[in-house]
Amino acid sequence: MRDIVSCFNENAINVSTPSCSSYSSMNNSCISPNLIPSTQNAVSCFYKIILCNHKHLSITVTWCKNHTSQGLTITFPFSTSFKLNTNTRLFRKKKKGSKSIETENFKIEVFWDLSAAKYDSGPVPVEGFYVLVMVDSEIGLILGQDQDQDQDIFKKISTFSGSSMAKRARTCLISRQEHCSGNTLYSTKAQFCDAGIQHDVLIKCSGENEGLKYPVLSVCIDKKLVIRVKRLQWNFRGNQTIFVDGLLVDLMWDVHNWFYGNSGSGFGSGSAVFMFRTRSGMDSRLWLEEKMVQKDEERVEFSLLIYACKTP
Repeated sequence: MRDIVSCFNENAINVSTPSCSSYSSMNNSCISPNLIPSTQNAVSCFYKIILCNHKHLSITVTWCKNHTSQGLTITFPFSTSFKLNTNTRLFRKKKKGSKSIETENFKIEVFWDLSAAKYDSGPVPVEGFYVLVMVDSEIGLILGQDQDQDQDIFKKISTFSGSSMAKRARTCLISRQEHCSGNTLYSTKAQFCDAGIQHDVLIKCSGENEGLKYPVLSVCIDKKLVIRVKRLQWNFRGNQTIFVDGLLVDLMWDVHNWFYGNSGSGFGSGSAVFMFRTRSGMDSRLWLEEKMVQKDEERVEFSLLIYACKTP
């Protein structure tokens, strides 16, 4: 990201504190978009698991979907991964199961049940599934828990830990990364802190096809406009700060390749990147600054990255 940061200057950084009244006058640009939303191709979530004995483990859960395959990959830091391809005939016979992973430092068991999983347009199931990761007899991660499957989950926990009252490790979602393709309208959900709620996030690029003389970037949270960037072809990189759930959230955008193609930035031809990242209100420094202050290890920050590919 340093190659992007070097393009910023102090004049590109602003703190946004819009009032509710200023929101209402501009909401229509986000509530009634003319474009069909883009589709998610892959979603990766990076989790930090802190066991009761203070041992740390990080895992990445990736859901992907393309023309030939759809599935799940769980990656561990010791060059070990667990993969499921839900489109294969073999998977149809094994829609639920378990897999053990032994390392020098951890004993891991992965349980899954995707037999009744239901999907929307994206690669992540919306209901009827669960994925359970047990680490050293502790509950490390549960995804998609369904009330109808609770009994099955408790049975798996009892089998691995020897007790249905297994300890539950502290699990923090550090970052979420999404890859999208389609029109320049991207919609997702994000929870910026453990105590916060799910927010609807919408990113939209309006152009001449909507009666504008120049492209305009709009970012909305819960249908409220929080950022509007005019003449986007000249302001294709920037950084601005908004407030969500009492937190400072830095938003960075780089849409250079939407207008000028691939310039070696690594994001691919015709693609852009958006990043939301939280920071403490006590920290006056922006997260993009080169000189970073010492961070509290117990303080967990969250980041959302959206890689947006604009297709013809």
